[in-house]
Amino acid sequence: MNRSVIISVLGMAILSGLLSGCGKTTPDEDEATAAAGEVLVTTATPTRQTFHDSIEAWGSAAGDPRHARSISLAHGGQVTALQVSAGQTVKRGQPLLTIAPDPAARSAFQQAQTALALASGELRRTEQLAAQRLATQSQLATARKALADAQSALDAQRALAGGAASETVDAPADGVVTGLQVGLGERVAANAPLLGFTPTHALLAVLGVQPDDAARLQPGMPVQLQPVYGARETFIGTLRMVGQAIDPQTRLLDAQVELPATASASLVAGAPLDAQIRTEDFTAWSVPRAAVLHDDHGDYLFQVEQGHAKRVDVKLRSAQGDPVGVDGPLDARAKVVVLGVYELNDGDAVRESAK
Repeated sequence: MNRSVIISVLGMAILSGLLSGCGKTTPDEDEATAAAGEVLVTTATPTRQTFHDSIEAWGSAAGDPRHARSISLAHGGQVTALQVSAGQTVKRGQPLLTIAPDPAARSAFQQAQTALALASGELRRTEQLAAQRLATQSQLATARKALADAQSALDAQRALAGGAASETVDAPADGVVTGLQVGLGERVAANAPLLGFTPTHALLAVLGVQPDDAARLQPGMPVQLQPVYGARETFIGTLRMVGQAIDPQTRLLDAQVELPATASASLVAGAPLDAQIRTEDFTAWSVPRAAVLHDDHGDYLFQVEQGHAKRVDVKLRSAQGDPVGVDGPLDARAKVVVLGVYELNDGDAVRESAK
């Protein structure tokens, strides 16, 4: 065999090998070909879990009407100084306002002083006459009673501050001035309300709840509350009362929540609050939030059965957090589609992503 024939044979062999190599497919191409028409998804296994059902509500902190008080004086007068404003936090003994007693109170005090001096002198004269046997024991007893009555009348006028040029009203405890009913220079009558006061340990939350939720609420239920502004500190209170009349302005039912004593350290009257009222515990299917979809027919999800997506209609029971709780005819052995769910239709072929 000559040299040209050998070269020709080798060239044919090389060309045949190249054509043979081009005809083979790579593993990736095989996989892509096998996956044609399938949707790549990520799945999770559904489990049964206990959830805490809750009702959302909104409101604000307020003074407890069982402990709030209206401060007044038993005598009239004129407001000569205001040391606080509505909504201000005060300490026990802190001056709130100053009042000058009215002239009638000062006159009554002076009359009581005069009556006491007269009764005291009359008793001394009666005692002298009794020592000389010129007055009876009955007259002596009457003079002593007149002195005691005059002393009581003076003490009463002194308690009404008739003898003072001015009287300062102090805070009876640590608390909040919830309102002012008088202004500087205003004349007030006896027993007229001067200001509203609520002790710091006597705050509650006044909430509004949807009327449809009223049947699920009852006193004693735990309530989780958080301030809307500032530090998002959480407080656990107790539902005290649910109203039975709809507020004409908010169209909600009023509910009162008793706050813990520690809440007064960071809450003030009027502070807006978010609340979650825990109503009952229930058991449901626990699935990732991303697995649950919604359309005109309601809530639903997809489970993988024999390599295909199967739509399962469910009812979302607990929408807070992740995972969420659902009710429905789920198969505990079939996985739930989490990622890729928006690309699916009922019956589509699926392929689970390798983890």
